[in-house]
Amino acid sequence: MASQLPSIPTTSQLTTIVHLPSPFAELPRYPILYNHPSPIHPLPSLSRRTTQSPAQPRINIFAKREDHGSPLACAGNKYRKLEYIVPDILSSTPTYHYHEHHPTTQKLNGPATILVTEGAIQSNHTVQVASLARTLGLKALVLLSRGTGGGLRASQDRNAFVRSGNVQINRLLGAQVRILNEGDPIANDANPILEELRASGERPYWIPGGASLHALGGLGYARAAFEIEVQERELGLGGSGGFDYIFVACGSGSTVGGLIAGFKLGETARQVIGVLNSPTRPRPYHEDRVLNFARRAAAQVGFDGKERPTAEQAIGMDDVRLEDRFVGTGYGVLDAETREMMEVMAQSESVILDPVYTAKVARAMMHWVEEDEIREFARQRGLDEVNVLFIHTGGQAALGAYADVI
Repeated sequence: MASQLPSIPTTSQLTTIVHLPSPFAELPRYPILYNHPSPIHPLPSLSRRTTQSPAQPRINIFAKREDHGSPLACAGNKYRKLEYIVPDILSSTPTYHYHEHHPTTQKLNGPATILVTEGAIQSNHTVQVASLARTLGLKALVLLSRGTGGGLRASQDRNAFVRSGNVQINRLLGAQVRILNEGDPIANDANPILEELRASGERPYWIPGGASLHALGGLGYARAAFEIEVQERELGLGGSGGFDYIFVACGSGSTVGGLIAGFKLGETARQVIGVLNSPTRPRPYHEDRVLNFARRAAAQVGFDGKERPTAEQAIGMDDVRLEDRFVGTGYGVLDAETREMMEVMAQSESVILDPVYTAKVARAMMHWVEEDEIREFARQRGLDEVNVLFIHTGGQAALGAYADVI
């Protein structure tokens, strides 16, 4: 089915072949990313900060630039997830088009005509869905909730916050933008809007926030694990065991869950640290979600209890490691320490972080480095150096909305 779909043109002629085992390799995937992996490059200034004396194990820090992963608008981690969802969107009989609170809704009689999704006011996910819709020749409706997170409440100019940044880009992309007030029931159940669209002759395809609750949401980052393994060898890290630690944002959860499933399938141990960005829910809630997403992805890519163990046997709570000390006072709220991390990264590495996700990830990573959590790992194993990967998931377009605090 995937081979019959139109492809998104890219300017790159480089191709890195990522070999996936069966049945993962047979799952339909639509190319949204460049035909070469998002780059991994060293962060030399941050790495130099990690070694105070020659007697200490060296910590080498690298960045994987998911914000450079696609030719479409505001590249970031959601495009990788959407690659496995598009074949269903364009199918003559979509299977996963419904709202998660109403899974028995009527089937679509043909490919989707409009993508509908949700998010906080400065949602990166909605922009990537809107951009994808335009590329596929579809309409887009994005639902942005004033009640999600604290970024809007913390803003000194709330009117500007709901007009600028990702909101502005959604509109520029031609998406219909609907701002939901706090307490609006549509923020919890979009079925009335979906029914309204069906009644008007549209075939709406619902993509939940972050695409994590979508049945195929974890597959993109399961594939990313194999891509990272290829890049480790290209960087000459294969002999040292590759990246010992991988730090990545944990919002809705399937990015972390997919990575766990992919590395488990590749049979290469990795310490994947998901950095939480919101204090709204306690860590055990997120741990359960990530475990479920990882197991769901694992079951789809080959852990079936036949040639491999079941997903439940292969992945347990010990595989889920989440960091919750840097969530701050609210989702989307930029505190002074996280703002300082943005300045450090910009002024030492010329890498621009976003205020919601990646700045908190970088702050958590540097805490682990500077407070000896990673160095102790090296000492226990007799290692002279440790390789750390920071996954940059994008989101810089939101910066315009934070002009009053940055």
